[in-house]
Amino acid sequence: MKPEKRTIIKLLAMAGAAAALAACGGNRADADRNATLADYKSGRGAQATTVNRYLWAASLETLDFLPVFSADPIAGLIITEWYVNPEIPNERFKTNVYILDSALRADALRVSVFRQARDEAGAWNDASVNPATAREIENAILTRARQLRLNVLGD
Repeated sequence: MKPEKRTIIKLLAMAGAAAALAACGGNRADADRNATLADYKSGRGAQATTVNRYLWAASLETLDFLPVFSADPIAGLIITEWYVNPEIPNERFKTNVYILDSALRADALRVSVFRQARDEAGAWNDASVNPATAREIENAILTRARQLRLNVLGD
């Protein structure tokens, strides 16, 4: 075998070994998926997010009175459990927050609000929600996100 051919084979073998070794490097996003909501709220888990971290933290802060059913900072989705206000026990609310972008913009956030009312038999039935309610929550989240961003920039 010619020396040039041996050199080419060695280079190809080293390149293949380097590619295989690089493929073994773990994905940090998988490790960060196990971080707690407090980690994401404080920014310690922000490396894994593909959404705006200020919108994420502001959403959790704004809706902190609602029990969280599911929160995925990678997908930018927060789903709350049903919440019954003790002062109005015959109705309950649930929200879904979608953070759609990594930019801090109004169109990067969508809030859906669901409402149910209890009938005389005690069953929960879907009820209408004022469309302004979702917009008010979105505005509160956006305002808080801007405050959080300004606080970080001011440090």
